[in-house]
Amino acid sequence: MKIPELLAPAGDLEKLKVAVAYGADAVYIGGKRLSLRASAGNFELDEMREGVEYVHRYGRRVYVALNIFAHNQDFEGVEDYVRFLEDIGVDAVIVSDPGMLSLVKEVAPDMEIHLSTQANTTNWRSAAFWHSQGVKRIIMARELSLDEIKEIRDKTPPTLELEVFVHGAMCISYSGRCLLSNYLTGRYSNRGECAHPCRWKYYLMEEKRPGEYLPIMEDERGAYILNSKDLCMLGHIRELISAGVDGFKIEGRMKSSYYVAVTVKAYRQELDRYRKDPQGYRFDPRALEEVKKASHRPFTTGFYFGVPTSDAQEYTSSQYIRQYDFVGLVLDYDQQKSMALVEQRNPFKKGDEVEILRPHGDTLSYAIDEIFDVDGQPIDSVPHPQQKVYIPIPYCLERYSMLRRKRGHM
Repeated sequence: MKIPELLAPAGDLEKLKVAVAYGADAVYIGGKRLSLRASAGNFELDEMREGVEYVHRYGRRVYVALNIFAHNQDFEGVEDYVRFLEDIGVDAVIVSDPGMLSLVKEVAPDMEIHLSTQANTTNWRSAAFWHSQGVKRIIMARELSLDEIKEIRDKTPPTLELEVFVHGAMCISYSGRCLLSNYLTGRYSNRGECAHPCRWKYYLMEEKRPGEYLPIMEDERGAYILNSKDLCMLGHIRELISAGVDGFKIEGRMKSSYYVAVTVKAYRQELDRYRKDPQGYRFDPRALEEVKKASHRPFTTGFYFGVPTSDAQEYTSSQYIRQYDFVGLVLDYDQQKSMALVEQRNPFKKGDEVEILRPHGDTLSYAIDEIFDVDGQPIDSVPHPQQKVYIPIPYCLERYSMLRRKRGHM
């Protein structure tokens, strides 16, 4: 039985390590150039080398995005960059541009190549063509239904792998190829600089009445007419596996370590439950409640079960739903003293009731009774960003466990 690879976003080195801790089979990352998330932290070359070594230590894989739509000047220095990626042992590169594909094949002929969703592969003939050009895996266009994916699987060689997005933000434009940001802000989305104008509020203005803004809907707050809900396929593991998918991809290189932990763990647990008992597997709705504890928009299943209707858009707000605050990251745990070394991510204080999200095992509830600074002095609150403190906690915690507090409980 083939269980799809669970692929997590890693916008920086910490997120990479969190993804591994919470069960990702692979991570996808970007360097400081050539990937479509220029605003993510991204990796310096020495960080990339460290990240690859770390991931391989745990038997996982690393894919590097080279998926911009390249202009002539973008190719300067790319040969040396690809040689570096090969030298440090990157498992595959993700490309969308035929020129980039040909360059990688020329410079690093043994490098595994994945085709980005930006290439918008929507039929089996295109998939077979890309495979004939040396592509090992295709990240399918988001505009495909499950039936279409299954047909592509049935009509392409088994040596071609198919990967799909299962969770995260959806772009309003076809396979993410948007010009709106470029027109409105001069920031070129297809080169990694998207300003996300699809999340902005819009009004209508009649030509002969300048300055008179008309709500597009009967809502005085305006309308977010381009604002898609977030994709979530957590409740449809069986259908995705039945379609012959080889990889589950979580979107979010610009999102937090906490988001990575919550989403990766939820999908990992469901995939493991399916692996253990494929015939008897039933989706656990508690997993959906868990992913809702990370920052998200309302959920949709996208195109998987047919062309989305107006219900797939969120018209009244582009804000994320945030039920919990991520307040601390566990860096170490002293079993003899039952003491956790915690790095602050949002202010917290004595008396706060928190949940402890762990890489393995159920979430724990705990009331913080004592806090000590790094010199061992008792303190009442932790207000400073990334301040390190010690908290007595009676549970043996793994590194990268996380403390979160429900909003309104301060």
